[in-house]
Amino acid sequence: MRLINIACDPNYHFSIDNHDLTVIEVDGVSTQSLTVSSLTIFVGQRYSFILNANQPDGPQGNYWIRAKPNGGADTSFNGGLNSAILRYVGAPVAEPTTTIGPDNTPLNEVNLRPFTSTPVPGQPHAGGADYVKNLLFTFAGGKFAIDGTSFVPPTVPVLLQILSGAQTAQDLLPTGSIIELPPNQVIEFSMPGGVVGGGHPIHLHGHNFWVVRSASSSTYNYNDAIIRDVVNIGSTGDNVTIRFVTDNPGPWFLHCHIDWHLDAGFAVVMAENIPGTAAANPVPADWSQLCPLYDALAPGDL
Repeated sequence: MRLINIACDPNYHFSIDNHDLTVIEVDGVSTQSLTVSSLTIFVGQRYSFILNANQPDGPQGNYWIRAKPNGGADTSFNGGLNSAILRYVGAPVAEPTTTIGPDNTPLNEVNLRPFTSTPVPGQPHAGGADYVKNLLFTFAGGKFAIDGTSFVPPTVPVLLQILSGAQTAQDLLPTGSIIELPPNQVIEFSMPGGVVGGGHPIHLHGHNFWVVRSASSSTYNYNDAIIRDVVNIGSTGDNVTIRFVTDNPGPWFLHCHIDWHLDAGFAVVMAENIPGTAAANPVPADWSQLCPLYDALAPGDL
């Protein structure tokens, strides 16, 4: 079964009465199997799990599936709210009578491991990367900011700016929202929690990353950390840390996956290998004709 959080805001605490979940995939990355009693899924995250249908069927074969949001007008399960039904073949068409059991083994991100051994790049200590940066997240005046700048979408996409000749971060718009990254380097970002509205699910385009320190943990894993592309940065006192390698030239968005947080400026662009972006993203000749063709259209054809 695959679980995807496509909500605008809430994270969900997911479980199925009387059943464990064996997680085998996280954000498109196969994992070593990990059996849990529940999991919390943040906006943009994905999990695959195996469900072992090993409970009684027949008259008892209906079980509540529960997805409790962390906020909203009513986060209960009253009247089937925030719920669905797992029904075994042969069970009656009826609401389950099951209740929530003990949640002894909820998913803890630090226990996840990639299925294929994929060592964490860089050196096995904090700051052991080629490029190290602490991202400062703040909120004031109704706007989020990263390193003091609230993201405002440019009128011309950053990729188009680069393909049109921009060579440095200083040449790119929006000003203050471009972080230039060198090619073929190990990058380490630390992202402290605590900014209002968290935990925030931070998503990086263009890359998967190793989560070397997770929310609610002070331990660093430089050996076999989980690889994913959306991570919860937790709350005050957390310092979620990720690593990746700049092997994919282009401008890549890093942003909070909660829709209105993004709209309120919680984003920044990673301009990776600006000089190499055009070669890595060749433009077909027909592309160059799109604007002239559009400009030549009669008003009635627009």
